[in-house]
Amino acid sequence: MKILIKKGRVIDPKNNIDEILDVYINGNIIEKIGKNIKEKGVEDFVIDATDHIVAPGFIDVHVHLREPGYEYKETIKTGTMAAAKGGFTSVVCMANTEPVNDNRSITEFIIKKAKLEGSCRVFPCGAITKGLKGEELSEIGDMFDAGIVAISDDGKSVKHSGVLRKALEYSKIFGIPVISHCEDTDLSHGFINEGVASVLSGLDTVPSIAEEIIVQRDIMIAKYVNANIHLTHISTAGSVDIIAREKRNYKYITCDTCPHYFSLTEDATLKFDTNTKVNPPLRSKKDIEAIKEGLKNGIIDIIATDHAPHDLPSKDMEFNLAASGISGLETALALSLTLFHEGVLTLGELVKKFTVNPARLLKLPYGDLSEGNAADVIVFNPYIEWIVDKNTFLSKGKNTPFDGWKLKGKNLLTIVDGKIVYRDGLI
Repeated sequence: MKILIKKGRVIDPKNNIDEILDVYINGNIIEKIGKNIKEKGVEDFVIDATDHIVAPGFIDVHVHLREPGYEYKETIKTGTMAAAKGGFTSVVCMANTEPVNDNRSITEFIIKKAKLEGSCRVFPCGAITKGLKGEELSEIGDMFDAGIVAISDDGKSVKHSGVLRKALEYSKIFGIPVISHCEDTDLSHGFINEGVASVLSGLDTVPSIAEEIIVQRDIMIAKYVNANIHLTHISTAGSVDIIAREKRNYKYITCDTCPHYFSLTEDATLKFDTNTKVNPPLRSKKDIEAIKEGLKNGIIDIIATDHAPHDLPSKDMEFNLAASGISGLETALALSLTLFHEGVLTLGELVKKFTVNPARLLKLPYGDLSEGNAADVIVFNPYIEWIVDKNTFLSKGKNTPFDGWKLKGKNLLTIVDGKIVYRDGLI
């Protein structure tokens, strides 16, 4: 297939490109980027990207595809369809499936299934410990050989410091990051942030220190081992402060946050809408301001979705019993573009947090538009307004607190390995 994308504003942070250019795709390769490209044989595949942004396909370092074991919540097929719609050409799927991805056979199953049914690239994240129990290390070497790109017990923190130390030592051998879910469960026994909203609602709380104490601990262990540590879904001002301070003296720390942590405060939980129940919980206005500042000054490297789709029954119950999570792949771009509209980030800075930085973390050969690279390309418009309708989600998970919101910014075209996998009717 030959595709010519004409007259779009090409934003490629890795190559310092931000100008009106054409992009010519030949087969699965970006063959040429330049002005007024004229190629024969592409007449049926000319895309007019005037007034739109052409960017590298986004990379999501944190999603839950649920398969195997929870196919009633999501499948690799539906999850990657949602990813493609949202502008993601690569996703990293967490290990908390059933059975847990803690061995070669599950890793191989995920990779094989993704190749057969996926609309985008899928990179498995292996479990740090067997069964996510925090006791015995998983078969990390076997999983790495099978194709994992990171290890994480996401959903749980590795409580035993000695086990985490060993995991970090193994991560150095294989050159993959540890993705750390930061939560001290001895301090965290609730469902919403400890603050004004918890006083008003009476719901049990998750204090900010429950996250921050593990952020500090995990960084200290990583520094001792001299290993990479990636801290995921950072949600508090205190965590941002700790990471900022530690980054000054240790270069192997990275972190991400999610759109809901700069879009919603704890006040959203006062309606007892279980779609606002996430882990870590929605925090205070002060925390949101700190998250935005951390994104602006580069302390927070990556924006990830923590896409956590659920079936209706898992959310349709009392707040304290409902499952945690937001179906986030299809709203992430628009919510994140709010940072651009508010002047927090430039478009180039925003694209970098979805492309270059995730690719660097995972050592993936994607996230840029270099000639000769795989043709993973998206076209989006930061100004198109649309109303979120959960019923139009391609994900099985309709659990979103943003249903009915008017958002500004929409992905219009997604190309993975030279193939158009999503195209909006507006382009």
